[in-house]
Amino acid sequence: MTHSLYTKFVLGYLLFGLLGFVLIATFSSHMTHEYLVRERSDAMYDEANLLASTYSDIYQGKTISLDTANPQLEAVSTYLGASAWVLDHKGAVVAETSPASHSGKTIEGFDPTVTGNKSYIIGDFFGMFPGETLSVLAPITGNFNTYGYVVLHMPMERILDSQNQILNIVYITAAIIFFLSLIILLVFTRTVYFPLKKITAGAMEYAGGNLDHTIKVKTNDEMGYLADTLNYMSSELGKMEEYQKSFIANVSHDFRSPLTSIKGYLEAILDGTIPPELEEKYLGIVISETKRLNKLTEGMLTLNSLDSKGFLSRSNFDINRVIKDTAASFEGTCSARDIVLDLTFTDDVLMVYADLGKIQQVLYNLLDNAIKFSHNGSVIYIQTAPRYEKVFVSVKDTGVGIPKDSLKKIWDRFYKSDLSRGKDKKGTGLGLSIVKEIIQAHGENIDVISTAGVGSEFIFTLPRAVNL
Repeated sequence: MTHSLYTKFVLGYLLFGLLGFVLIATFSSHMTHEYLVRERSDAMYDEANLLASTYSDIYQGKTISLDTANPQLEAVSTYLGASAWVLDHKGAVVAETSPASHSGKTIEGFDPTVTGNKSYIIGDFFGMFPGETLSVLAPITGNFNTYGYVVLHMPMERILDSQNQILNIVYITAAIIFFLSLIILLVFTRTVYFPLKKITAGAMEYAGGNLDHTIKVKTNDEMGYLADTLNYMSSELGKMEEYQKSFIANVSHDFRSPLTSIKGYLEAILDGTIPPELEEKYLGIVISETKRLNKLTEGMLTLNSLDSKGFLSRSNFDINRVIKDTAASFEGTCSARDIVLDLTFTDDVLMVYADLGKIQQVLYNLLDNAIKFSHNGSVIYIQTAPRYEKVFVSVKDTGVGIPKDSLKKIWDRFYKSDLSRGKDKKGTGLGLSIVKEIIQAHGENIDVISTAGVGSEFIFTLPRAVNL
């Protein structure tokens, strides 16, 4: 059988209270008993010694008589609430406070050393009392002789009554403290148990797929922080779920279109719809579509590798040389459309510390986009400039530009603006996502400035090489 945390806490609290009460009762009772016996016996012993000193004067032949000392015996008896005896050296009761029921009796087996190293004994005092009694003895001495003893007796019931009165105060105080400590249980219930119950219910909702559930815990403590964290997590998971749906939809769309074309053209060739003399043309289209699929697959694999840590292989290299080589790869495309690439470098050699292959891919994607969206006969400007510990790289075109409402979306995977789809149906929508992932993996930033109908400028930074 399982128990909730709250049940365990309450049981633990009650067990603590019970054990605490038992311990208090046990130790307090023992300590109080010992204290009262010691305190009463010390007081009785002091008074017995004073009386013994008085009777010592009588036995030494001074003027005081036993009858004269007897009132003092009664006074001490009244003050202490104890009975007082005077014994001779043989144990016979010579004098006794009222009621004098033992006067003239000789105590059988009397032994004055019975107290041992203590000042008192507890018992029936050699069978003289029916119940337990606290007794102290003080010797009456004179001329180096022991003439008798002063004995004071106090019933243990009197000490137990005093003990119970003190313990009652202790028990009542402990009970009050215990009930006051229930405030701790109430505070725990309100600040921990109820919020935790809501958080648990929320976690169950999230586990069941209800990511729209909100945990309503509005406290400025760890519970509130935990609830806010889980609410944020659920919102992020909801966004991730939407992203996954969008991702699958985009992948399905971008794969379905070329696959449909390939399937249609191949079936047309097989069933003779396309005449033999046109087969080469349509097979070329099929090859073009397969290349598009291959490019899309490679882009997805690249993004997947960028999602994992430790994929960069950094080294020092000349960024200007990399830009020149990348630009040269577009020479044929630019010549066909009469597009000019204007390279402007502040230094002949500008060394950076980065992953050469990944930065080549960044430059290739940015130039490919710039050419794709530029007008025939336009100019694309590529510039590098060092600034402190950074190198700024700019790729600027004078093409169609990007609409303002699309600027934040261009970095999303598979996103294609309407202008992109109208200009080039073969784009994968992964180029800029790959660019941003690579730059951010280097711990750097990339930004875009664009105006629809004017052009776009992409600017990113790289760290300068320290050791040349």
